[in-house]
Amino acid sequence: MAIDTKRLRSIIGGSAGNLVEWYDWYSFTIFAIYFAPAFFPKADPLAQLLNTAGIFWLGFAMRPIGAWLMGMYGDRRGRKAGLTLSVALMAGGSLVIAAAPTYAQVGIAAPIILVLARIVQGLSIGGEYGSSATYLSEMAPDKGRGFWSSFQYATLLGGQLLALLVSLTMQLTIGQEAIRGGAWRFAFVIGAMLAVGVFMIRRNLAETRAFENLAGSDHVVEDSPSTLRKLWRDHKRSVILVAIMSGGGGMASYAFTTYMLKFLQGTAKFDELTATFIMMGVLLWSVLMQPVWGAISDRIGRKRCLMIAGVSLTLLVVPVFSTIAVTTVPLVALLILLVLTTLQAGYGATNGVVKAELFPPYIRALGVAFPYAVGNTVLAGSVEFVALSFKKAGHESGFYWYAAAVFAVMTCAFWMLPETRGRDLEGA
Repeated sequence: MAIDTKRLRSIIGGSAGNLVEWYDWYSFTIFAIYFAPAFFPKADPLAQLLNTAGIFWLGFAMRPIGAWLMGMYGDRRGRKAGLTLSVALMAGGSLVIAAAPTYAQVGIAAPIILVLARIVQGLSIGGEYGSSATYLSEMAPDKGRGFWSSFQYATLLGGQLLALLVSLTMQLTIGQEAIRGGAWRFAFVIGAMLAVGVFMIRRNLAETRAFENLAGSDHVVEDSPSTLRKLWRDHKRSVILVAIMSGGGGMASYAFTTYMLKFLQGTAKFDELTATFIMMGVLLWSVLMQPVWGAISDRIGRKRCLMIAGVSLTLLVVPVFSTIAVTTVPLVALLILLVLTTLQAGYGATNGVVKAELFPPYIRALGVAFPYAVGNTVLAGSVEFVALSFKKAGHESGFYWYAAAVFAVMTCAFWMLPETRGRDLEGA
């Protein structure tokens, strides 16, 4: 699995930027429990969470637009150009959230500003996934592609872990009352500053050979080969399968990470500090599992890893949520989630490279980004809103069965995928 210095530097640079982007994205939902009262009229806490969950979903709704625009941009101008543009947008969105006035200061303008900032972040993250998954997959050496490209999802989770670490540090140092009083803004200041630093790094990344090879291919003769119409016309089956697997996989990720943090507090009744420690353990373990499963996929194939994850999630989601809901022992909750996270990593580690391997270079960034964004908007982005709605209606377990049904459909999509290990990513 030898890799030259240039490739390694590019993979590290792309991965670091991905971590920062997802830190900014996840900070919104992790700190929502603190800033919700500042942007909405006084109401019951659950209603405030529903409001912020709705804005969280709106950010998801912008992701297909960002994926469309920046996917085409990455196919036409280069993978590096797409990565640079996405992180610049994220920096701007985080700065706006950090400086946004409260409802008490400007009234209805406060949630409107919050919505606009989240829209910008949604556009950014919509382009980030396709750009980073394509870039890392194309930069990785063929024989170790599963291993090296798995760092795309590892750093995605690492961004969430970093956001939790910032939250935990603030809880332990200045306390939760200070965070609610306005200190939550520092999390977004940190994210904006990191994003600016990554912008400078990404400007100096090397371009992938797969994109450079397009200059001599027949596809450059065709006017704008990377468009949604041509993506749907020529790759309809792959688009549908990627949307289904992305929606189900994204839903699993958000259900067992971002929403689980609220579930541990609101349903299992753990205090905020305990819930944060549990989720930090889960995320750290998940980060470590990604390269393990990536290396496994280089040996047994992508499809087998995906099937292991899909079947496990379908069978275990109901008992996992049902057990954690009634447990009073933090270690029990942690161990249950670690087992599930280990199996779930079969999806996380391989999903990005599988999507890149399904599409040819001239339309790869758009093919990876757009169906991923659509699937995530419909299913992953609505996780918190759907789960909290079931809870508000007094039927919280309905969400568990809803998730199981989604995971079953996702597993069927995995079954219909071709085995992509070993495909040439550089040929046009």
